[in-house]
Amino acid sequence: MAKRVGMEVSIAAAEAVKQANVDVISAYPITPQTHIVEHLSEIVANGEMDAEFFCVESEHSAMSVCIGSEATGARSFTCTSAQGLALMAEMTYIASGLRLPILMIVANRTLSAPLSIWNDHSDAMMIRDCGWVQYFVENGQEVYDHVFISYRLGEDRNVLFPVIINMDGFVLSHVIEPIELIEQEKIDQFLPPYQPLYQLHPDKPITMGAFALPAIFAETKKAQEVALRSSMPKILEVWKAFGDMTGRYYQPVETYKAEDAETLLVTMGSIGETASVAIDKMREEGRSVGLVKIRLWRPFPFDELKRATLHAKQLVVIDRAISVGACGPVASEVKAALYGDDQRPSVYNFVAGISGRDVTPSDFTKMVDKAEIEIEEGRKDGYEIYGVRE
Repeated sequence: MAKRVGMEVSIAAAEAVKQANVDVISAYPITPQTHIVEHLSEIVANGEMDAEFFCVESEHSAMSVCIGSEATGARSFTCTSAQGLALMAEMTYIASGLRLPILMIVANRTLSAPLSIWNDHSDAMMIRDCGWVQYFVENGQEVYDHVFISYRLGEDRNVLFPVIINMDGFVLSHVIEPIELIEQEKIDQFLPPYQPLYQLHPDKPITMGAFALPAIFAETKKAQEVALRSSMPKILEVWKAFGDMTGRYYQPVETYKAEDAETLLVTMGSIGETASVAIDKMREEGRSVGLVKIRLWRPFPFDELKRATLHAKQLVVIDRAISVGACGPVASEVKAALYGDDQRPSVYNFVAGISGRDVTPSDFTKMVDKAEIEIEEGRKDGYEIYGVRE
């Protein structure tokens, strides 16, 4: 029987890394991800885990260590947030270009200035094009589960990509939730030891990441793009296998009371659970409103999003980051996915909850109210930062 316990989500993430039999942990502290690597350092120091724990001098170095260790065939892990991810950004492109299946958890936090330690998705959006498989999870159970899902997916020889698990900082990272822990025997069956396709070894020298002239660079990036898009069947396959093991089945796009809804809220991350409370209340009032939750950010689930939304009259897309000078980044992707369809719903975009500002069920109701009025009056693709005081 699986064991269900109350546990801080960061601790659950660390326990999952332990159960995944990771070989190398590369760590640098930054709020709010630090609890993950702190707990892992205790696990390694106590002899509960046979892994090398590297305390590095920066986040750039943290990813550099993971690139080096993963290239030798060692299952590797790191995590970061905000400015740490910004410093690391250069190396994230190298990890994906070398097709190294590193796992990184990003405890999402606001990028300064002004300085803020609170939660939004501005750090994740900064590297949305870095070439990693990227998930946005909704609760602590999904964080724990996706550690195993991510390693099995990334290490598949038909995939071979690094993976990011985006979890909302503080909202998830520092909150105690009920977590169903999986028996180690099941994890070992689901996640076999990593068998790299290529690895650095002094007895058999190879080159990784060599200089590319313009005559071949475009072809290498095309191959990377095709491979990431082609990973979708494997993503679905791994989610299915995990669901068969645990009863928890995940999808790239999930819906809640959306099948017959004229208005759909579209969210990513933990605010989806809050939005569902607002959906319940609006449904009780007789309103035709539902919820669409995007779990898979890269590769972007174009077809799945279309199937979930094209029946609706209007979408209210909630972004947790500002794309300065444009609309929100999630809204941009949604509009691109639906572009060219004559029957596409109107897309109204709110940026809400940046830098940890509360977004309550009543706020979601107000955003739906505003969007429906604006669209009815002809402003079909509106955009605003919600709740800004005059």
